[in-house]
Amino acid sequence: MLTKAERTKQFILETAAPIFNQKGISGANIDDVLAATNLTKGCLYGHFEGKEDLALQVVDHMLNANTEKMLLTINKSKTAKGKVFAYFDFYKDPLNTYLKGGCPVFNVAVESDDNFPAVKEKIAGVIRQGQEIFVSILNQGINAGEFSDKLDPAVYAFKAVAAVEGALVMCRAMNTAKPMGGVLRSLKAELESYAL
Repeated sequence: MLTKAERTKQFILETAAPIFNQKGISGANIDDVLAATNLTKGCLYGHFEGKEDLALQVVDHMLNANTEKMLLTINKSKTAKGKVFAYFDFYKDPLNTYLKGGCPVFNVAVESDDNFPAVKEKIAGVIRQGQEIFVSILNQGINAGEFSDKLDPAVYAFKAVAAVEGALVMCRAMNTAKPMGGVLRSLKAELESYAL
């Protein structure tokens, strides 16, 4: 059971996440968070040392929530193919992502590239972990006889994530989900071509 202070901090993180995801670390400010939470500065600073501390903890919250939601989604499937397809379907509507503003992993990665070394290091770890999970799922599929050993898990996993994340950004910029459907069908068909 969370204490009142822990519940308040969780509320701040959950409320601030879409603000930071949409506006970015540089664009979001304390006043945005105060307005959304209806809390005082004193209350906010009782939980965070300042904007930088808030931003780092919000980034952690967004990345952890994204990873948890993704793992819950893919682990509902029993087969490697089902897990990969569940990953693709997680991103099928780029205009209506579970966290308003698009994929937090991509958003944070782009902004942190040159401006926030500590955040860049965190995001690199999340991306590496995601690739390792994807490759592991594909290897399980090969070992279980779902896929041919001609499938290169590392190459396919990198291509798939790069295609999905790139399509997500492009679809959001063009304000249309339609191209994402084509990308996902193509990635699914390619994986199907390795099915045994």
